[in-house]
Amino acid sequence: MRSPRRCSRNGCPRQAVATLTYVYNDSTAVVGPLAAFAEPHTYDLCEPHARSLTAPRGWELVRHDGEFAPPPPTTDDLVALAEAVREAARPSPPPLEEDRGPQQGRRGHLRVIPPTY
Repeated sequence: MRSPRRCSRNGCPRQAVATLTYVYNDSTAVVGPLAAFAEPHTYDLCEPHARSLTAPRGWELVRHDGEFAPPPPTTDDLVALAEAVREAARPSPPPLEEDRGPQQGRRGHLRVIPPTY
């Protein structure tokens, strides 16, 4: 199982391989390998975003020189549990027309019951 962490950039579906941290006291942005844990004031980035990041004007940018390797597979029980819950929450496909049996009309929360004679 792979790490579920994704790039923090809006709309980016890629897997995170780097972590961006701002050191406000030193006006420095640091891009390094993916941190072991997601921290509240850091940003996970995919490789293209980690390589193309620029620092704000007047700030220094410190970037990891090596390759950004994808995170190793994890066997964390909490991640496995979260994946199992996601899988169970996925809606099942609707039954085929012939599998449904006799139809009763349904509209929102109300059910139409055919009259009996």
